[in-house]
Amino acid sequence: MATRIRLKRMGAHKAPFYRIVVSDSRSPRDGRFIEEIGYYNPVAEPQVVSINEEKALAWLQTGAQASDTVRNLLSKAGIMKKFHESKLQK
Repeated sequence: MATRIRLKRMGAHKAPFYRIVVSDSRSPRDGRFIEEIGYYNPVAEPQVVSINEEKALAWLQTGAQASDTVRNLLSKAGIMKKFHESKLQK
């Protein structure tokens, strides 16, 4: 099963709130997901990003591909750097 780490849109009209979820790549954007690993609120000032680092690293190591936006969020949180360092140590 091809898994993706991507955003699931929540919130009201013109007030988006996103959950960062791991899902099957064939499922729809707001459809069924396997696990929730964090959230992202772009409307708040400053923007709020909360990611469970252990779960994110575990899913990346099992082969889950992050979407472009989630990859940027993971990079800002320093998780992608830890993932690449762990790959180089092997």
